[in-house]
Amino acid sequence: MDDTSLKFRIQSRQITAGAMVFEFFSPGTAKILENAGAEFIVFDMEHTGLGFETLKWIFSTCRGLLVEPMVRVPQGDYTYLARALDLGARGVMVPMVGTKDQAIKIVNSCRYPPEGQRGAAFGFAQCDYKASDIFSKIKNYNHRNLIIAQIETKDGLENIDEIASVPGIDVLWVGHFDLSNFLGIPGDFENSKFEEAMKHI
Repeated sequence: MDDTSLKFRIQSRQITAGAMVFEFFSPGTAKILENAGAEFIVFDMEHTGLGFETLKWIFSTCRGLLVEPMVRVPQGDYTYLARALDLGARGVMVPMVGTKDQAIKIVNSCRYPPEGQRGAAFGFAQCDYKASDIFSKIKNYNHRNLIIAQIETKDGLENIDEIASVPGIDVLWVGHFDLSNFLGIPGDFENSKFEEAMKHI
């Protein structure tokens, strides 16, 4: 992996600046955020009603910029994950990952064989419409795309070590509001239950 890549820098715990976008899906958003110093943008599909057609268009506005487009999908199913990557996502965030089996399924959906079970679609948006060696593309995309598992349920908390152990799960991201909801203390981040939960992460 290129040691200047976003994925490498995140995994080596270097400081990386980014933004999560819930509204304002305009053609200027990516450039504005790049100007502000963002290195990545996570566009939200879980809570906003953002659809694939708009997502493809908004990803196209990131081309040529020094900002990596990512997306939080509504759930960790193949249809959402593979399609988002085909459209040009450089990473996917998956909500409510609760078990090791879920994590394995997510990785399989995002990786081409032999590392996963993702279907082939080359020469389209994820390739910037360029033709090149397929073997190189498979290797590159398997290692380029960042997979973020959100820990935000009791199951996720209890199984966090198993989830983290799955090869291909690159980042664990605490969904603090949902986690507090599932702990029965909505939004009470100073509660001892929440503080105890955070010790496991």
